[in-house]
Amino acid sequence: MPVPLSILDLAPISSGSGAADALHNTIDLARRAEQLGYQRYWVAEHHLTPGVASSAPAVLIALIAGATGRIRVGSAAVLLGQHSPLVVAEQFGTIAQLHPDRVDLGLGRSAPNRSGDLARRFAEGTDAPSQVVDGLLIPSKPKGLAKSERLLSRIAEQQRLVGSPAEALDYRTQVGQILQYLTGGFRDSAGEPLHANPAEGADLDVWVLGSSAGESSATAGALGLPFAANYHVSPSTVLESVAAYRRDFIASTRLKRPYVVVSADVVVADSGEAARELAAPYAPWVHSIRAGAGAIPFPSPAEAAAFQWSDQQRELVADRVDTQFVGTPDVVVRGLETLREATGADELVITTITHDHTDRVRSYELLAKAWQAA
Repeated sequence: MPVPLSILDLAPISSGSGAADALHNTIDLARRAEQLGYQRYWVAEHHLTPGVASSAPAVLIALIAGATGRIRVGSAAVLLGQHSPLVVAEQFGTIAQLHPDRVDLGLGRSAPNRSGDLARRFAEGTDAPSQVVDGLLIPSKPKGLAKSERLLSRIAEQQRLVGSPAEALDYRTQVGQILQYLTGGFRDSAGEPLHANPAEGADLDVWVLGSSAGESSATAGALGLPFAANYHVSPSTVLESVAAYRRDFIASTRLKRPYVVVSADVVVADSGEAARELAAPYAPWVHSIRAGAGAIPFPSPAEAAAFQWSDQQRELVADRVDTQFVGTPDVVVRGLETLREATGADELVITTITHDHTDRVRSYELLAKAWQAA
């Protein structure tokens, strides 16, 4: 029996549409996902991006939970560099009190005082060649990302405007505090208990998301939490991040053995040609992110075809484009099975973005049917 499939949604805004359209589409897709048997429906946190409407994950997750009945809902991820652990625990505890045993609190790092970390991390080892491991493409890291002054400036400005907790805590301490709020074990500086209602006793699961073998994977392992590895964001580091998590894992009351979810970008259509056409806008969209413009409204295939590429621009997005799973249902299922086998994933979480919502829904429908039949 194949491992479960889940969905990661950014509430993408297509060119010619607006945030209201994107959010209505997200609610519609969540309902369809529940009908199709997807395991969970996660939304991301992105700020100041023209092409993404998922800037308030707790609000959006509450709306999705209210519009569905069974599917798990959650974040991928709430960025702890921009929120206090207490507020995050209270927000998601509130949702979980009304929708028990359905809420996933996925946590990301994004420390506000490290605005250059992302680019520097990608820059490390950029000369390492692409390789195929157990049939899975592990691409070389993107060239030029760390040199994008516009990107670094945008990250710093975003973090300044979004704000950050007044108290600077390391990531593991932040995640640990959230667990304490949920269990009632938090103590103030004088050692007195503090109770965070409605977080305390909330029936929800806590996850850690990460893109490298660093603080995120180590935190998930040390605290005995499930881990989501980002093949769709950083395909060059997925194997090392998963291996580090499993190496560092310590069983907890929440989880007895490591549990790994791996993400993938996917576009499925009835023919390979149709799928490639629908997926073509992904390259200029990724370029807009890495060039520092923030995710632009997702282009149409015609707009993507008109994009004029330089060799340097293609190098900047090659790792993401080359690791997108695109094609007919059988082709994509084979690719995802390879991803699962190479990473040992217990679950796969799928992101599909197309210009037209109907094509996106159709992609998820085709994938669900083919995966269940595999």
